[in-house]
Amino acid sequence: ETCSSHLAVDRPQQLRLVHERLDHGQADAPSALDFLPETAAIRADDSWKVAPAPAALNDRRVEITGPTDRKMTINALNSGARVWLADFEDASAPTWENVVLGQLNLIDAYTRDIDFTDSKSGKSYALRPAGELATVVMRPRGWHLAERHLVDADGKQVPGALVDFGLYFFHNAQRLLDLGKGPYFYLPKTESHLEARLWNEIFVFAQDYVGIPQGTIRATVLIETITAAYEMEEILYELRDHASGLNAGRWDYLFSIVKNFRDGGEKFVLPDRNAVTMTAPFMRAYTELLVRTCHKRGAHAIGGMAAFIPSRRDAEVNKVAFEKVRADKDREANDGFDGSWVAHPDLVPIAMESFDKVLGDKPNQKDRLREDVHVEAADLIAIDSLDAKPTYTGLVNAVQVGIRYIEAWLRGLGAVAIFNLMEDAATAEISRSQIWQWINAGVEFENGEKATPELARKVAAEELANIREEIGDEAFAAGHWQQAHDLLLQVSLDEDYADFLTLPAYEQLKG
Repeated sequence: ETCSSHLAVDRPQQLRLVHERLDHGQADAPSALDFLPETAAIRADDSWKVAPAPAALNDRRVEITGPTDRKMTINALNSGARVWLADFEDASAPTWENVVLGQLNLIDAYTRDIDFTDSKSGKSYALRPAGELATVVMRPRGWHLAERHLVDADGKQVPGALVDFGLYFFHNAQRLLDLGKGPYFYLPKTESHLEARLWNEIFVFAQDYVGIPQGTIRATVLIETITAAYEMEEILYELRDHASGLNAGRWDYLFSIVKNFRDGGEKFVLPDRNAVTMTAPFMRAYTELLVRTCHKRGAHAIGGMAAFIPSRRDAEVNKVAFEKVRADKDREANDGFDGSWVAHPDLVPIAMESFDKVLGDKPNQKDRLREDVHVEAADLIAIDSLDAKPTYTGLVNAVQVGIRYIEAWLRGLGAVAIFNLMEDAATAEISRSQIWQWINAGVEFENGEKATPELARKVAAEELANIREEIGDEAFAAGHWQQAHDLLLQVSLDEDYADFLTLPAYEQLKG
């Protein structure tokens, strides 16, 4: 009771922040984005650092990501990765069952009550010895998502972020300390240092409430919005007693750029998502600045996601993809990152090898200060420095991924393998945002067709027919295909751009 009433006191502040953020959902003048003048003194002050990393988070060279279902929990902990991002956010569809069972699975993992046999496959799953398990860093939902199954005294739905954080922290903080670890968190979709300040206040209260020392919590913040990229130092500063690092979250970052500059004209039009690699100049500026900022302040810099899912049938596809993953991880390790993400256990050894080559026996490379890096405000939004253009194939891919992902999400699945890539809500967001942006910018594709609502509807109808043919009438009827198709078109074609696809989708999510 005390806990919920205290958080209700903070609620007006949190709501004000969230409303402010929705109001500034689009930068008025994209070119005016800049490092904040009012916090210049924090950036100029070289004396402050974040708290030293606890032993369990000092070596983060490979992190695996995934939802908290029972099988994934065991496989991720056993994967050989140093860290598991246990995800209640983009890799999870927030049915009440997923929200609660995910928490129970983590409790069961810490008490080693999680072994089970899959009734369908007959395969047994069991945890390895404690010393071989990944350290858990849990990711709660973002501030924009409410939890409809819990309301406050005024009947308002409470923030999903606080439900996920609160349940996990309350049940596991002491248990984790007894295991030699601690309550560690990834904070998603942060847009400003004021949101980081709010999290810090929550951490201070929560640690007092359960009676554990201040600074026990550690938070790694995802820099996956364009506004946060201009406030990296301030975000670390606000959380300095609890901060352990920043992460470069690529797909949400691109989604945020499209969302903020969707009316910014031709120079802000992104090409196909697969053409925006981490070597694009504006992505390079963002990751280089992240490494420099983290290391200047004694924090870990964690790289982006390798989303490839190995094929059991196609060795040639695997070979090409593994080489791409290796090049990506080699680049990150050589740039100074202290670790990186993968979506599948088979990629752990590849990423591990890239970081082992650079780190050797050292737990991280925070001593590489990257003082050679100089990033200007304009570099972060120099989208037109890319040669690539949107293509018709890119439009088809965006529609395919969008429909297939949303359909699975409506069935309660948040991490979905589509065309050999592990997709989550961020990829659906970039898909629908690109469709929206290309239509609104009147993009003309290489085949002479123009991006229009009619073309998007035609491509979507064709994809729906292809899916029916691919899976058969019975499976098609049993799924949510028409609903997913309609929802994708709604959020891709509505003149009034929805801030998050998951908001209208949550209204249709059963359970």
